[in-house]
Amino acid sequence: MEVLLLYLVIKTIAAVCIGIVTYAFVWPIFFGAPFATSAPRSVESMMRLLGDGNGRRAVDLGSGDGRIVIALAQAGFEAHGLELNPLLVLYSRMKIKRLGLQDRAFIHRKSYWAEDMAPYNVVTIFAVTFIMGKLKRKLRSELTSGSVIVCNHFTFPAWEPTKRVANLSEYVV
Repeated sequence: MEVLLLYLVIKTIAAVCIGIVTYAFVWPIFFGAPFATSAPRSVESMMRLLGDGNGRRAVDLGSGDGRIVIALAQAGFEAHGLELNPLLVLYSRMKIKRLGLQDRAFIHRKSYWAEDMAPYNVVTIFAVTFIMGKLKRKLRSELTSGSVIVCNHFTFPAWEPTKRVANLSEYVV
């Protein structure tokens, strides 16, 4: 009887763990991209490319662990991150609070597909190839003229970047 109970407890714990991993890391892949961090060098290059953030609102699509949102806030942007993974949202918010950036860095548990991009004039993205065409149409229709988009690694189809720096491509709407 004790062995059967131990077996059921272990099986239940395993099922819960698989459910959490699936919900937090696999499910979001179908709505954007899997979690992958931007290298510190890429983040630094992105900040140099974007310059001073005073008066500008930026959004990081699929903000992951919040490193780009934090870098944007430290550069003077009002920085927002859109992330589906609840564990990454919690982790990012904790980092932002620990750094004292709550007045200009915000993580929202939202899909960027459902979010209106019009309030932002800077967009950062580290997505995957298969969504870039659809994302290009969304951003071009919602962003105002002069808005800047910086893509890490992946580019938009049939849209020439205005600048390329290492693995970054900058587009101006």
